[in-house]
Amino acid sequence: MTISESADLHKRVERYEAAVDELRAAHQDVRALLLDQVLFEHWQQLGAELGFTAMRPQSQTQQRDLSALTSQIPEMSESWAS
Repeated sequence: MTISESADLHKRVERYEAAVDELRAAHQDVRALLLDQVLFEHWQQLGAELGFTAMRPQSQTQQRDLSALTSQIPEMSESWAS
């Protein structure tokens, strides 16, 4: 293996590791949002059984989280493509 091949391989490994880190972070973000939604739905169902109703307005934080997730998808695709 030549020095240039070794350097190229090292760069590829770094890109792969960065992509895996991005994927893990995105997974955690999605997991947190889904858990929040599922927990709220269970709480809402329990409340309904007791005669209560609950409405949750979507907060700006959730909207930012969702927009951050959707903006990460093209970035992740680009990092894999190069």
